[in-house]
Amino acid sequence: MHDLYVLMLSVHGLMRGHDLELGRDADTGGQTLYVIELARALGRHARIGQVDVLTRLVDDASVSPDYAAPSEGLGACARLVRLPCGPRCYLRKESLWNHLDQLVDRSLGYLRQQPRLPDVIHSHYADAGYVAVQLSQLLGIPLLHTGHSLGRCKRQRLLDHGRKARMIDRQFNFDRRIAAEEAVLEHAVRVVTSTAQEGREQYGLYDHHQPAHMVVIPPGTDTSRFAPPGRAPLPPHVPMLVDRFFAQPKKPLILAICRPDVRKNLQRLVAAYGESPELRARANLAIVAGNRDDIRSLDEAQADVLQALLLDIDRYDLWGSVALPKQHQPDDIPALYRLAAQRRGVFVNPALIEPFGLTLIEAAASGLPVVATRDGGPSDIIAHCENGVLVDPLDSTDIARGLLESVSDSRTWQRYARRGIGGVTRHYTWDAHVEKYLKEVDRVLHHRRKQMRRERVTQHPASRFMPDARRMLMSDIDNTLLGDRAGLDALIRVLRTPSRNFGFGVATGRHLSSALEVLKQSRVPLPGVLITAVGCEIHYGPDMRPDPGWRRHIQYLWRRDAVASLFTGLPGLTLQSDDQQSEFKLSFNVEPGASPSLHELKTLLRQAGLHANLIHSHDAFLDILPVRASKGRAVRYLAYKWGLPLRAFLVAGDSGNDLEIVVGDTRAVVVSNHSAELETLRGLEQVYFSATPSASGILEGMAHYGFADSPAPALKREAA
Repeated sequence: MHDLYVLMLSVHGLMRGHDLELGRDADTGGQTLYVIELARALGRHARIGQVDVLTRLVDDASVSPDYAAPSEGLGACARLVRLPCGPRCYLRKESLWNHLDQLVDRSLGYLRQQPRLPDVIHSHYADAGYVAVQLSQLLGIPLLHTGHSLGRCKRQRLLDHGRKARMIDRQFNFDRRIAAEEAVLEHAVRVVTSTAQEGREQYGLYDHHQPAHMVVIPPGTDTSRFAPPGRAPLPPHVPMLVDRFFAQPKKPLILAICRPDVRKNLQRLVAAYGESPELRARANLAIVAGNRDDIRSLDEAQADVLQALLLDIDRYDLWGSVALPKQHQPDDIPALYRLAAQRRGVFVNPALIEPFGLTLIEAAASGLPVVATRDGGPSDIIAHCENGVLVDPLDSTDIARGLLESVSDSRTWQRYARRGIGGVTRHYTWDAHVEKYLKEVDRVLHHRRKQMRRERVTQHPASRFMPDARRMLMSDIDNTLLGDRAGLDALIRVLRTPSRNFGFGVATGRHLSSALEVLKQSRVPLPGVLITAVGCEIHYGPDMRPDPGWRRHIQYLWRRDAVASLFTGLPGLTLQSDDQQSEFKLSFNVEPGASPSLHELKTLLRQAGLHANLIHSHDAFLDILPVRASKGRAVRYLAYKWGLPLRAFLVAGDSGNDLEIVVGDTRAVVVSNHSAELETLRGLEQVYFSATPSASGILEGMAHYGFADSPAPALKREAA
């Protein structure tokens, strides 16, 4: 297939195509460089028509105005697209979770404006994975994922270092991160890893680990930027970055480049150097650990690392032998590698665990031998390149041994330097990465092509049955639309007004016949669209014509009989009456405290090789749906299909099975008689909690948003 369209998502950090602020904070590290360089390399390939990298727009005086530009070119056929998501200020990744549903909707709006849908979606890290799973399920597009780092691994390392579980879970939002990672692993058709160890051991900690979906494609490096020392002199300011610290600057240079993060194990590196008189006599040590103006202005974790380094430099009396520069530019990094190579030094990465080690291949391409942790990706790199030594990151004596081995013998140094350059050329260029990447994409598309033609929400939908409305009120029925007769009568008067400028629909857990009957009994005008059975059915117009495209879309991976057999008879779960069941919905009553938890039920599904969406509501009901079905996804399907912006929907609900329709880019009202499951949404910008119940609460929400009277948004509508 030619002219492939690849959509990548990388949500957090500061993303731009030039002068990447690597090491500015914990969120702007190797992942940002990886994504930008992968996009550029894909964009250069003859088979690529377009690469879009979606990230978050940041309009914040504390960062560069570059991050507020809606788009930025990344070379041939590639661009960086920034979409608003949550507040305009820069947020650390742990604070983004409540805003990601809005990014789903903004991404749908962006894709709706493109000439065609992407062929594949590729997410980077758990937050982008959360967004990408929903896009993939809504649009029927295969999902690839790169984790970069994993929540279960990070959580365990922090616990091993004595951190308290409750404290770190609150700080890093591990519950949401790990749940998102599980969902990605369940849904992604390929998980791109840098090493076999990452796919086997790190992802192996997850319930939804699927070894057949793991594919090893090591990252590349830009050999136009990272190359051995040549005849051209180094920029004169680069040696001065470190030489001003040294009493004898011409000695071999041990170089470390990383963020000031406890996981990078810099304190043990200083101990290894400080405790080895022979190493101190032979070489200088330079640690380039991000940029800083004042350690006291850094976040607490980074400040702690740098303060500990300074105290250890003083403890071992390393003044004149160790450099810890405060500032550097991105373009200084390649020159620092070349400087260390000129001085017959070595690059060191002593991290406690390193999923891959991009700096190791940058150093190797620069003709610099490496000493690296034996835990993680470096073992693969050194096996391929034979250009250095693996060490135990928990043993300072072993770190010193590896460094001495590399700088003490000129023949060993030359052999490592030569092999590193050749190994990178053979194994770690971006062109080699892209060739392997496209082979996997071809396999995915070959397997899915016929299925995608049937299931994708195409640019050629069936003839339109939805009312020609430029706004839509979508409400749940029970306890939302119904439950307050006086409020309902007032709302009905609004709905019967000939001049109203919005359409009306319902989204309910009831089946179609039950929904129509209760609406008729309550004298509610017939909606223009009904989403029924918790999102498994969509019907339009006076004759309630079904949407066949939605039916085809949610059939994906659905094995109703197998799911029913698995869940029937479980303790605390009782099948509801036959009139509550359907082809695409299994409904159970739940006995709190006696039934398995949602996590346990999902584990049962995984172990049985089954896929489903579990929706728990009112602490009493469990609906089991196809993995692509829910009220929220049905609303977004409608918005995408008819080109109606999500901001044009006012949605109203009261319980857990309404959760997906009241988050994101829709305008939402939660009525005052809501269940506790929706309390977590308080404070979200576009979720209004009414002071009145049911239909009165809906009217209150309409007044809050100026819904019935405010001008309709400008729309881009597709041809009929």
